[in-house]
Amino acid sequence: MTYLNRNLGTKQTPQSEKIPGSTQIPNSAGGFTWKVDDWKRLDHFLILGSEDGSYYANERELTKDNISSVMRCIEVDGQRVVNQVIEISEAGRAPKNDQALFVLAACTASKDIKVRMSALEALPRVARIGTHLMHFISYAEQFRGWGKGLRHAVGDWYNNKPSDKLAFQVVKYQQRDKWSNADLLRLSHPKARTEDHNKIYKWVVDGELLDGVEDLIVGFAKAQATTDEKELIGLITKYKLTREMIPTQFHDKLDVWEAILPNLGLTAIIRNLGNMSKCGFLLDGKWTATNDVCNRITDAAELKRSRVHPFAILTALYTYQSGHGLRSKGEWPVSNAVIDALDKAFYLSFGNVTPTNKRLMLALDVSGSMEGSIVGGVPGLSARVASAAMAMVTFKTDQNTMITAFCNTMIPISQIGHLSRLSEVVKSITGLPFGGTDCSLPMGYALTNKLEIDAFIVYTDSETWSGQIHPTQMLNKYRSETGIPAKLIVVGMVSNGFSIADPNDSGMMDVVGFDTAAPEVMSNFIRE
Repeated sequence: MTYLNRNLGTKQTPQSEKIPGSTQIPNSAGGFTWKVDDWKRLDHFLILGSEDGSYYANERELTKDNISSVMRCIEVDGQRVVNQVIEISEAGRAPKNDQALFVLAACTASKDIKVRMSALEALPRVARIGTHLMHFISYAEQFRGWGKGLRHAVGDWYNNKPSDKLAFQVVKYQQRDKWSNADLLRLSHPKARTEDHNKIYKWVVDGELLDGVEDLIVGFAKAQATTDEKELIGLITKYKLTREMIPTQFHDKLDVWEAILPNLGLTAIIRNLGNMSKCGFLLDGKWTATNDVCNRITDAAELKRSRVHPFAILTALYTYQSGHGLRSKGEWPVSNAVIDALDKAFYLSFGNVTPTNKRLMLALDVSGSMEGSIVGGVPGLSARVASAAMAMVTFKTDQNTMITAFCNTMIPISQIGHLSRLSEVVKSITGLPFGGTDCSLPMGYALTNKLEIDAFIVYTDSETWSGQIHPTQMLNKYRSETGIPAKLIVVGMVSNGFSIADPNDSGMMDVVGFDTAAPEVMSNFIRE
């Protein structure tokens, strides 16, 4: 009977093999994990996307798999998909809105006319700015043609905006994805609901500047025609012009930045921190401008109102602290005050998180696949770095929390818990060694060292394969030997359709990495 015990037991199975009797499937690394169902994968895709692929799957392969799941969801319950797109997009839960626009475009081609109509009606709620609209159209053309419904929806997008808001949209977002406002107005040919709308349409389509057209359009036209910096600064102040509305030769002028700053939204400020430092506008010691910018960045109400996602702040922090562009050769002096402001803003952007008052272990997968998976298309910003940043939200919320790292062995990183800045955490995690993946190690480490843990939170891509026991089996062993009904939360950092959490175990849960709702959901689950 020895060979039967050795080969067919369900308490300990090598990760390269399926647990007998389970519904596990092979992951991309050759190990066995559970398949994330289509609805959970829809959430993963809407929030994380599949840009740049993963360590084991290229972008095209991963995107095709995700889209297949999306299409199955639309087939089963298209209205539920539309509702989920609206909820995630409007709440600002995802780092990028592109996936929401793509899925909404797919819904407009549903076989169910009610789903098509619902998706088109949702357009202004998901495509809130001109860039979104043009992205949506480029996606929609992959699924359908320009029928009456689409023309009507696009026309309403323009017509239903107040004329001053419409003027801002057509001036700031003139062209994206090979589409322009003129193209979309010609194709949708809306009947202007007011004379003010008609004047804007005439300017967009024919370039005709009629008397009484919105002041912003007049100011934009004058700014494009001037070559005098003082005149431009006067126009910026009078018409409240933004950076996109002035000629590019003025973009690096210090006095121009001073005039523009009050007109910029918070997202624009965060994206342009390097440009402001490069021209000398934003420096330690130049406190008036620096303090103004830092106060804007750390305004919790403005962060919420502007839908600034934590990932956008992490990206800005990661880029700004490097002192140079990630895709360009531009360099700038780094302001410590700005680094501190971005650090504070990162935690503020997640909103309020309720402490669990439980004993937690945060376990960071720092394996090769996590280092090789790029998050959000940002060069150098790997899943291992992004997961460390997200883990700090929970660490700063709960007192009884320890942070560990693992790949094919446990890696001590206790010093991370004592670092004050998120930027220091990012640097620390970047320098760690990496190897294969064994997601059972955190539970095994806690058992060996007699650690009392109420919940393990594992940040991973679920590409585990190198261990001699599955993570769920090790968790059950920990529960059995300690008497603690420990829970497991898997924070998925890549939208690859795999999870180490057993869907039949009510003490395990999947959440999506960088979902702004995730920290509070995790807290609720742990506290029951």
